[in-house]
Amino acid sequence: MERFPIYNLDSAPEASKSTLRGVQARFGMIPNLAGAMATSPVLIESFLGIFDKVHGGSFSEPQIQTVLLTDAVTNGSAWAVALHTVLGLKAGVNPADVEAMRKGRSPSDKKLGALSTVARTMIEKRGRLDDQDIEAFLAAGFTKDLLLEVITVVAASTITNYTGNITNPPLEEMLQANAWQS
Repeated sequence: MERFPIYNLDSAPEASKSTLRGVQARFGMIPNLAGAMATSPVLIESFLGIFDKVHGGSFSEPQIQTVLLTDAVTNGSAWAVALHTVLGLKAGVNPADVEAMRKGRSPSDKKLGALSTVARTMIEKRGRLDDQDIEAFLAAGFTKDLLLEVITVVAASTITNYTGNITNPPLEEMLQANAWQS
């Protein structure tokens, strides 16, 4: 099948252009995945809205990248794994922890490990966490409100992971060194 188009500001559907400008303002560029998302104005607008909520929430950037990388691996999204590998390292996540997540394991850092585990478990159990899953997350020093906030980060990553899996955008040059296969 032919790849989905990767739109830019000139070629995008009119209804997606203002949102693509917002993506460019936040990222300094339009990632290929966002260019593919622009095929659907509803999708690109939803992505940008939830992106702002995630990055304006309670978690630090290393914590956000931990959830996003874990989810990308769990959902088998090669484009997102490459991106969140780069962003996780840039955010200061230990390279050994990044590599562990790329292999489907949790980071050795206690809090990042709990975040990674609960995110993976949420996806694998379709949101049906049991008491033990919740207690392990809380025992790592997180609160119930943060457990619910993880749902927002997982939702954001689901949008990008599923879009990446369906549209299969090419990796940007800056991501190619971190290419990943499930």
